[in-house]
Amino acid sequence: MRFDRTLGLLALLAPLCLPSPRAEAQTLRGSRSSVERMYGQARRQDLTFYRSGRGVRNAATEGDLVRLRGNENYRLADASYPYALPTTRTFVQRLAAQYKDVCGERLVVTSATRPRSLRLRNSVAESVHPSGMAVDIRKPARGRCLRWLRQTLLDIEGEGVIDATEEHHPPHFHVAVFPAQYRRYVEARTKPDAGERTASSGRRSGGSSPARETYKVRQGDSLWTIARRHGVSVARIKEANGMSSSKLSIGQRIVIPSR
Repeated sequence: MRFDRTLGLLALLAPLCLPSPRAEAQTLRGSRSSVERMYGQARRQDLTFYRSGRGVRNAATEGDLVRLRGNENYRLADASYPYALPTTRTFVQRLAAQYKDVCGERLVVTSATRPRSLRLRNSVAESVHPSGMAVDIRKPARGRCLRWLRQTLLDIEGEGVIDATEEHHPPHFHVAVFPAQYRRYVEARTKPDAGERTASSGRRSGGSSPARETYKVRQGDSLWTIARRHGVSVARIKEANGMSSSKLSIGQRIVIPSR
């Protein structure tokens, strides 16, 4: 009788011990399934795989690819063809702005579109670099920045809009940005929210002062997660609230500046 009860208890508890599919997907380790997922996305979205440098340059002239020029948040190093799909450039710009806020240094992009004629010896035949959807990002030397970048790529990958792999020879992150999914992801995060719509209507109706959106800090929040959720930078939130540090307390209300 006691044995039967024990078996019954184990049967009830067993499902609780299984990892969720989402948790299993959260990894930066490369795998064959990861390669197939990236290649499959490129094929399903009818992306062109450029065979030569001339093809890459022609695509840039026609507007199918755009140039990564670098800015105050990121720079390029040794990228033979600094071109990418527009959505991939948007990804780099957004990630680099967040990285600069956290680490105070620029993100480094080491590769973007790489035509099939320049296929590396250790790359796979199904590499998506020739399509312009992928970029390589140099691994930061500082431990804090490396940990932030790893976690951020995992978070974004968890949204189903990128596939990121941590490579070691040479050390870098390979990131493939799924165009259609990432476009929807960005649009959902840049739509005016209720607070901004109220502020806009106040201005249109001649109100004396526009409404200001506020956010109540919850357990587990940080300035960076709040900034990312609202599509603004950490620096702008600190400026809007007169904050000299990044410390937050649960229940604290902070002003979210307009985008």
